[in-house]
Amino acid sequence: MARPKTRTKPAAPENPRGEEAPNPVWFKPIMFGFMLLGLAWIIVFYVSQNSLPIPQLGAGNILVGFGIMFIGFLMTTRWR
Repeated sequence: MARPKTRTKPAAPENPRGEEAPNPVWFKPIMFGFMLLGLAWIIVFYVSQNSLPIPQLGAGNILVGFGIMFIGFLMTTRWR
């Protein structure tokens, strides 16, 4: 008995290397923005002689600045 010819959907094209899609357009500016914002935070803290950006934090402003920069550096691990 002859097999009937049936149409099947072609399989979705898969990436043979397992690479993921590239990052969206906004990813790189946000990444560099976090790094620059953290650097600016630390510079403002030192230039203002501990009176800015948040006087109540005192030396904790350095941790805030490095934390913001760290977010940017973590984003670099996802950059394609």
